This record gives sequence, C-alpha cells and structure tokens, in this order.
Amino acid sequence: MVMEMEQEFEWVEAQKIEISVDLVPAAKQQLKFLSAVDKNRWLYEGPALKRAIYRYNACWLPLLAKHSKSQIFEGPLVVPLDCEWIWHCHRLNPLRYKSDCEELYGGALDNSNVVSSVKGSCERQTEELWNRLYPEEPYNLDLTRALSEDISEKLSSVEKCSKYDLVSAVERQSPFCYQVSRFHMNDDIFLEEAVARYKGFLYLIKRNRERSIKRFCVPTYDVDLIWHTHQLHPASYCKDLTKIIGKVLEHDDMDSDRTKGKKLDVGFSGTTAQWEKTFGNRYWKAGAMYRGSVPSPLTTIPFSFKSLSKESVTANGYKKLIQLPDTKVVEVVLEIVGVKNLTDGQKGSLFVLFSKAQPDRLFNVKRKLTILSESGKKQVASFQCEPTGELLFELISCSTANFPITRALKTLGTASFSLQEFLYPASKLSVEKWLELTPRSGTLNSKPISLRVAISCTPPAQAQFVLRMVRSRPFSKGSCLFSLPRKSNHAKSWTRVIDETQTEVIGLQMRDTTKEKTKDDCTPRKQVIGITESGETHNLAESVGTQWSFMNSEWLLKHNKECLANGHLFELVGTRMVRIFPGRKLDYEPKHCEKQRCEQDFMTAAEFSSEHPYGKAVALLDLKSGDVQVKEDWLVFPGILCSFILYHILKREGYNGFTATTKKVEVIGETEKLNGFEDEGKLTDLTAAPAKPEMKLTENAVTSNANSAGSGGRCSGQCGVMMKNGVSGGAVVFAVENVQAWQTAAVVAVGVAVDVADNVESL
Repeated sequence: MVMEMEQEFEWVEAQKIEISVDLVPAAKQQLKFLSAVDKNRWLYEGPALKRAIYRYNACWLPLLAKHSKSQIFEGPLVVPLDCEWIWHCHRLNPLRYKSDCEELYGGALDNSNVVSSVKGSCERQTEELWNRLYPEEPYNLDLTRALSEDISEKLSSVEKCSKYDLVSAVERQSPFCYQVSRFHMNDDIFLEEAVARYKGFLYLIKRNRERSIKRFCVPTYDVDLIWHTHQLHPASYCKDLTKIIGKVLEHDDMDSDRTKGKKLDVGFSGTTAQWEKTFGNRYWKAGAMYRGSVPSPLTTIPFSFKSLSKESVTANGYKKLIQLPDTKVVEVVLEIVGVKNLTDGQKGSLFVLFSKAQPDRLFNVKRKLTILSESGKKQVASFQCEPTGELLFELISCSTANFPITRALKTLGTASFSLQEFLYPASKLSVEKWLELTPRSGTLNSKPISLRVAISCTPPAQAQFVLRMVRSRPFSKGSCLFSLPRKSNHAKSWTRVIDETQTEVIGLQMRDTTKEKTKDDCTPRKQVIGITESGETHNLAESVGTQWSFMNSEWLLKHNKECLANGHLFELVGTRMVRIFPGRKLDYEPKHCEKQRCEQDFMTAAEFSSEHPYGKAVALLDLKSGDVQVKEDWLVFPGILCSFILYHILKREGYNGFTATTKKVEVIGETEKLNGFEDEGKLTDLTAAPAKPEMKLTENAVTSNANSAGSGGRCSGQCGVMMKNGVSGGAVVFAVENVQAWQTAAVVAVGVAVDVADNVESL
C-alpha cells in the first residue's frame, strides 16, 4: 500500500510539468500534415527531394528570418508543402536546428507566426511576396522541372545553407506516418492520455539526470507523436525542456538497429522497468506499439483522380439486398500483474485464463496468462474484440503428481471486467486495478483473493466485414464440401455467401446466357444471379465483351493489357476506382512469422483516389477458402461479386480453390483457429510435436522494438514496441523472462504454447 501511494505521488508530480504548447490540437495538425506529405511521396527521395532541400535553404529559411526579424505584412506566413516537410525533419533534431539557425541567422527561427500548408488559407500574401523575392523559383514546387533539372550545383552555391544531412533525416522520418496513421491516433481521449504519458516520459529523464543515471529512454508511439509535436515548436520546446531538465533534450534518430542486446533494445527494457517501478502502471499501451515495417508500395506513380470518368452514385437499392451487422472493434492489451490474499493451501503453480463472458465473433476462445508477481515472467496479451460485454478471468492452480505424471487444474475463483462500462463513455483508455475473485467452492478466505489486472484499449472502430462463399457440392474431387448452416431449397449449383455467424446473406449462381441471344449475336455472355433470403432473384452482374457490368452498370470489372502494364490484374471502376492486385498487399501483406500460404490464392483490392493516390487496401479475396474480408461497407456487395466472378474466371484456367477440410474451423487470412476451450485437465505442448489438425491456433505476430533517445531520449521515427494481431479472436501473448530482457514470445492457449521467439525482433 505504501509503495502504491509513493507511485501515485510520482505520477501526480509528473503531471505538474508545464508545457507551453496545446499539444492535442497540435498533434492533430501534425497527423494531417504527415498524411498530406504521404500523398506526395516524391518528397521522400530522388531529384524532387533535393529540389525541396534547395528551396528550403535558399528561399524558405531566408524568408522566415526576414519575417521573424520584422513582420513583413500582417498575418502569418504560409509555408509551401515541400519546404514544410524539410523544415519538419530539420526541427526533429532540435539541437542541430537550434545551432544551424544561430550560425546562419543569429537566432532560432520559430513557427509562432507561420501557418501550415495543409490549412489552405492566407496563401495569397505569402505567394506574392515569394514571387517578388524569388522570381525564378515558383511558390509551389514545379515537379516536372524538379525531376528534370540537376539541382546539385545550385544547392552548393547557396550562401546560407545547413550542413545537416537532410536527405538522411527525411529517410529516417518517412516511415513515421505509417506508424501513427491509425484511426485512434486522432481521438481526443487517446491524445490526452498521450500528453500525460509524455509528461511521465520527461519526468523519468528528469529523475535520471538528478541521480546521474545514464539511460536511453525510448518512447512508445503515442508518446513519440507528442514528443515530435512539441519539437515542431522550437522556441517553446527549448524553453520548456530547459525549465524541466535543465537543457534542451536531444532527439537522436540516427540509430535504428533493433537487434536484441543493442542500444535500442536495452533502452526500451530499461525505460519499461523504470516506468513501471516509478509509476506503478504499465508502459505498453494499446494502439501505441510498433506496427512493423512499412508495407511494400503498389506503385511509385500516383493515381490521377481526373481519369475517373464515371460520376459517383449511390447503390441504396442493392445495399438492401443483404443485411450485415455494424460491428465495432477495439484492440486490447492485457497483463496480469499480481495476486494477493492466497492461503498456504492455494499457493503453487498459478495462471489465469481469460475470455469473453459472452464470446463475440472476434474473440471466442480462452487464453492463458502467467502472473508476473508469481512467475517472474512478464506476459502481455494483445487481441481484438467487440467493445461489449465482460472480460472473464479465472485463477487456476495447477498441481503435478509424481507418478503417473498428471496435472490437475483447480479453479480458485473468477472475476470480470466490463468493457462496455469502461468504454461508454470513455474517460480513460487504460486502467490498472485489483479485481476481487468470487470463489468457485471451498472455504472462503477472510480476505477475498484479488488479481491485479492492467488493461488498455483503443477507441472503438468499424470492424472488417468477413464473408465466406460456400458451395453445395465440389467442383472436382479435390474440392471441399462445407457443412451448410441450414438446409436450403436452392439448386445445388448455387454458391451461398455466409457471414461469421454462419447466417446466409445471399445465394449466387453463374449462368450462361449466350443461347438466349439472337443468332446474329453469338458473343459469349454470362450472368450472375442472386437470390435473397425471401426467395427473390436479382440480376446482379453480366458480362459485356471482355468486361463485367455490376448492378445495372454501376460498376465495371475490367481486365485488359493496360491493367497488366500497371501491375494489377483487374480494375473495378464505378463510384470509386478499385484495382485488384495478385497476392496480399499493403495492410494484408504477410508478416515474417505468419504461417506460409501460397500468394496466388489471394488478391488484394486497393482503392485509388485523390485521398489515396498510392492505394489503400480495402479488401482481401482468399480464393482458396472462399473468404472475403472487406474494410468498408460500400465495397461489400461489389467485393462479393468480384470474388465470385474472379474465381470462375480462374477456374477456367485450371485454378482449384475452396480447399477441402474435415474440421469445422474459422479461416481468417492465412491461419486457422480452434473455437472454444479444450479439456481443462489436459495440457498439450505444441512445441514437442506437430499440431493436430483440430488444435491449430491463430498465429499473430508479436515484435518488440527498442529505441533510445540521445542523452536521455531516443526516437528513430520508427520507435516503440510492436504488437500486431489479425482480425480473428486469437490473442497474442508474449512472455518475458524479466523486465530487463524482453526476449521470448509465445502464442498461448490454455496451456498450449507455440514458441515463436525465432520470429520475433528483440522484445
């Protein structure tokens, strides 16, 4: 109790740190800017980047210096996008930026009277002034000129030019957008907690300096976003950090080696241990961990939105044909920190089973976690579930007899935690508390057994729609025969589309209508017919020459030489532009420790628009299992039709999808997972022998990243710890021998453990 009071006092002290920038709206502004830069990826490398660096040194900094010394006109300057990007990366090395400004212009150049290019206002005055001062260099970067003209000689002749390697700085900061471009990063509550954690981060560095402790403190991504935001206000950052720790805190992003035992790994382990000892709460946070490397790009040439000729229309009529639940999802990170009030007879080998009291479609299994205070091993689970109902915890005692070797499991008690009460309305997205257990049987303790549980959640977001195509009979001997959810009156040639509750949403059939045409028209024609639950039939798609027309020509599915030349197989053009690529791409790109599957079984649908000129993954088609994962509701219906038609197109070329299975499993992406809980009294070690078919688990990647921060803080633009999980209910559980050495990771299910340490970056 005394320790908890001291830790609470430390947290209160940390929150007294004063920062002169309103960091929440400023962080949102930074996210908007990073998104704008990511739509102009020519700023990441090559001749355009070098041109931007030239313009920054030769034009922007001198203009900013003039305006800072004596305001040239009323109102703020508006910085061009390319110059703002270079300025952004320069400021993220605050010591170098400060020294460069002092050397070149006699003092630091602040952003107090500057407006970001993405605000889209007040540009006229700045542009007019720019054009007067730099008549040969237009205000907005001329990309054609930038790509064709060698700027090296001009750059070397700039009178006042930073010697800082800005090309390398841009290279290091470019991946940061991917790490923070997630829905919850823009949430007010999430950002407010991030600001509080940033103050805690600075407090640790302050304490280390006071005690002459040398440690590289490594931020998680929520903290790092706020740290970056603070640095983008140079004057405030210098003043605030000098007041807080007595110096300007360096932000060294030069080292990106994540190998176990290296500076970044050791730094993160030390930061974690110090945070949890000082504040008594967990350092990890849902939605703030490393996402892995940036996925490979689909194209290096941005999509031109002007090429879309079809006007956008709404398919309200077709949306009514199928009814799908509007499911929300949260990412949850969970750790069992301690247990208290055990009697002597209850002590021994203990662990906790956790599940949803009422399983949902995203999380419907039981998982196992050790207890940190009992085992000395830190295990943290990361999973997705619906933000409803309760998490159920069962404290299990395991005893082992010598002969024969058996293990008896005994439930000591249960407790629950309401996700719904925690998230609606959400005042905080993380909690660490003692939960009293309700005993199953036996003598009641004078004091109830309690578990200390640490839980963190992301704000609720829209879940993916996951559908499956099921045929009533196989195409060939090697094809599968799925058990149907109910008896159907459809003809055997119909394909049923079912959702994750095994409910049929629509039936589909491919029909050859060539013979129905006149003798003069011998063009091969096919139709896709749909039948609804009520028995109504609808003409959903028909072939027109080499194209397919969907839903009264609202969409056209194309396959031509132009598609192949651009690296994709098909185009779905209509209300949006969707291109279909072979294999798993972008968000669906397979990770290094996932179960291998043949990439020809998959196709990725990516939307291209002015908002996403390089493509945004919106659906994954698994032609082997018949699964269709769709991220947004507008693509559900055309996504189903695409998958159905593409399978038939490929089948003519000898493709044999819809593989047979003899067990009822849920296939999500590329792994299988067992539904339910198997035999409490039996523990099976999957590391000792190959898994039985009915015991396959969802393998979710778990990776930790460790970074350090110069003389007290460290960030590479890729900082944090990664916890990735699929769309299924499988929980990721990673085990840590001690807080100082995050090394071992495991996927665990009720005593069934699969060691994936070889596939994990240092944890």
